[in-house]
Amino acid sequence: MPVLDGTIVARARRRADPAEGEVDVAVVADLAADAISLATNVLAYAPRTDRPHHGPARAALTALATGSAPWGLPYPCVHEFLSIVTHPGIYDPPSELALALQAVRRVAELPGCVLLHESTDHLSILAGLLERSGAVGPKVHDARVAAICLGHGVRELWSADRDFSYFPALRTRNPLVEGR
Repeated sequence: MPVLDGTIVARARRRADPAEGEVDVAVVADLAADAISLATNVLAYAPRTDRPHHGPARAALTALATGSAPWGLPYPCVHEFLSIVTHPGIYDPPSELALALQAVRRVAELPGCVLLHESTDHLSILAGLLERSGAVGPKVHDARVAAICLGHGVRELWSADRDFSYFPALRTRNPLVEGR
């Protein structure tokens, strides 16, 4: 069974156990201008020591957690992370659900992490992205992530997914190849 790398969370802040109903995870309306957000693929590679991009993904996550600025993690990326790392058709063997949940909770507790959800103007942002790009089908999920980021002031998404290039209002950077 693959081991999830626990050293990523060395600087994690202690929070109440979400299972007990006491959640102290930051969710804010807006991040600072030019904020950075993290996409699913970087999140998925960071804790999986058996993946070839583990090192660069971990370095990217560490850079965000040790920086002084808040950074975003869209909830759809959390859901997708859990779906991917526990999927037996993607990972052999897949991560156990308990370990995957522990990993994502630890990431959410990292300094500066802000969990992002749909903003009040999400539908108009999403519609604009879809209409300008012509994105349909599976790319609607990417548009949703982009709309969430833009709705919270994020201007750069760290991702290895080139489909985000359909939405030029949100800059993308691939930290897995750029040595971030």
